[in-house]
Amino acid sequence: MPKNSLETSGFVSLLAAAQDRLDEGFADLPPALAPVLDEHAAAALNEAAARLQDNYPYGHPLYAGQMLKPPHPVARAAYALAMSVNPNNHALDGGRASSAMEIEAVAALAKMFSWHHHLGHLTSGGTFANLEALWVAGQLAPGKAIAASDQAHYTHSRISNVLGLSFTSIPSDDTGRMDIVAFEQSLASGDIGTVVVTLGTTAIGSVDPLDRILQLRKRYSFRIHVDAAYGGYFTLVSNLDPEARAAFDSIPHADSIVVDPHKHGLQPYGCGAVLFRDPTVGRFYKHDSPYTYFSSKDLHLGEISLECSRAGASAVALWTTQRLLPYTHGGEFARGLEAGRNAALELRRRLFADPRFVTPIAEPQLDIVFWAVRSESPAHSSALAQRIFDEAARLDLHLALANLPVRFFPSNTWPEAASGYVTCLRSVLMKPEHLAWIDEIWQRLDKSTGSVFAT
Repeated sequence: MPKNSLETSGFVSLLAAAQDRLDEGFADLPPALAPVLDEHAAAALNEAAARLQDNYPYGHPLYAGQMLKPPHPVARAAYALAMSVNPNNHALDGGRASSAMEIEAVAALAKMFSWHHHLGHLTSGGTFANLEALWVAGQLAPGKAIAASDQAHYTHSRISNVLGLSFTSIPSDDTGRMDIVAFEQSLASGDIGTVVVTLGTTAIGSVDPLDRILQLRKRYSFRIHVDAAYGGYFTLVSNLDPEARAAFDSIPHADSIVVDPHKHGLQPYGCGAVLFRDPTVGRFYKHDSPYTYFSSKDLHLGEISLECSRAGASAVALWTTQRLLPYTHGGEFARGLEAGRNAALELRRRLFADPRFVTPIAEPQLDIVFWAVRSESPAHSSALAQRIFDEAARLDLHLALANLPVRFFPSNTWPEAASGYVTCLRSVLMKPEHLAWIDEIWQRLDKSTGSVFAT
């Protein structure tokens, strides 16, 4: 791993200065005993550091596998700073400052989607955020089904089951996007109350055609929930293809949105967010807690959330990052996303030109790239992909594997296998540094593939 320790980055001095500033606010309190950090604490911490070496190098550009993006150093510092207070954003009594910062941070997310009136809050992650969105959908359309593409995140069917709602899986087309014809056929039954539109599937990064789904809403009555946990921040970028751009430009007309700042938003786990276009859905959250809300008549975040205790440190980290890197078109934050997408397009270009690989029908829509190994059958291709994956890891290039439909590839790839699945190599180039490292990534992929083909 390159030299990027806390000392080198200035992290420790930055945090120490901020901690001194925070402590000034409590300087008038009488001294109180605090745990002593002695040699025993140092030994325990060093043991933890040694144990944590048993991880993939998630923060390094050669980690290009799963959807893991390191938090920005300022987010890490702000989170650590907040932990000296350890606020709980369930009620203002548990975190006055961090609750106010959460409201401001969520407003910045809503503004990014062109919502100036909204109801929303942070969550522990996208799963719980989606659960809240579908719970509200169920309240508004009781007895109606939830629909989502077969490429949507698997948790939507699971969440529907938890909520006691029926679930309808809509087929995807050969590019991994929701099939509009199939969706309209399902709407004809009148049973669907809400459709989950995925803007950035976690498997291949496909973008459902939200603009076309909105046209169907004019003829049928249903809610639209946008699951943009992974892809939401791409609304800021300038280098989307026209279909994806049309979908992202349609987000303001959705009923609810989920986005995960702990994915592309440079935040530590866990930090998700759920937003509702209609603030009056807050009525479904109302409850009476005689012991939680007593210090203020203002809105407590626990009154618009299914979760109770929530880390106020997540709000502080997100708020601080937004102050440093605002959500502006053409700004530093947006340019980082654009660099990742350009890296994905460049990797796909090289894969397409290499006869050892087979690229899918569609080009990457965001920053996920997947490809198969050229072979006589999906089974043999899958075996080769596993071997390349293992060999690349030995060269410190960390990719991922995904079991995907063969229909995502040109029909002449495996003419006798019109259906079924093939294990693909997959890469998420979500770090801005990936663009500068694409040559190194390609060299290691080339070498690992050559080693497998030579045996």
